[in-house]
Amino acid sequence: MTSKIQALIRTRHLTFVLRVISLCNLPLSPKFLHSNSTSHTWPFSAIAELIDNAYDPDVSAKQFWIDKTVVKGEECLSFMDNGNGLDNKTMHKMLSFGYSDKMPLNGKDPIGIYGNGFKSGSMRLGKDAIVFSKSKRSLCVGMLSQTYLEKIGADQIIVPIDQKSSLQAILQYSPFSTQEELLSEIHAISLPGSTSKTGTRIIIWNLRRTSTGTTEFDFEKDRYDIRIPSEVYSAENDTNQRPDKITSHIPESMYSLRVSSINAHALK
Repeated sequence: MTSKIQALIRTRHLTFVLRVISLCNLPLSPKFLHSNSTSHTWPFSAIAELIDNAYDPDVSAKQFWIDKTVVKGEECLSFMDNGNGLDNKTMHKMLSFGYSDKMPLNGKDPIGIYGNGFKSGSMRLGKDAIVFSKSKRSLCVGMLSQTYLEKIGADQIIVPIDQKSSLQAILQYSPFSTQEELLSEIHAISLPGSTSKTGTRIIIWNLRRTSTGTTEFDFEKDRYDIRIPSEVYSAENDTNQRPDKITSHIPESMYSLRVSSINAHALK
């Protein structure tokens, strides 16, 4: 693989350029990333933001995958769609604050008109997120990371504009330490058997943890579901009831992502 900052991937018809997307300095404290996420009192509402983004008319995803993935020993949440993908300009807008140019398309109104869904949703689920995207003519990678901002002692939300320093920051502070690893995640967007060659993949790590040190998700009880343990529900609702009795009188959609997603789809 070339050592240049822009890694070229040549195909039969197109030359793709892996561009590391960076943000301009934003006059917002890094603490805003956390406070902005508190609008989601329940984890599934944060996940819903990421799903809604994928089904906006400008993205037009037909499928959306949510899964647990383990990257270098760390549990992460993975979100992937087979939509149109993001180009450099669109990635900039998604990672920036206070900007949205979403407009109705083909008679369909966009869901997230304020452009805050990705930031609030991803930062509610974990401290750090990386976005890989493949459109018809470009590949791009962007990162929104509270850990990165803490490590560099930033007093405002900032990712360097210079592409070299942006790549170095991603390789140093994300779970992916080489360009080859970044490109491998982009290649994963094209699933075997899928006719779509475009889409977006989001990986969130440093997942929010409970007071006992476990993540607020149960990935083990049902291999086909992501569930919220009853003790998390108990803590979130400040109840004195025994955790093993909590789920006996609440809708399953509150603690089962599979059921929650089915119900949400049925309402559309």
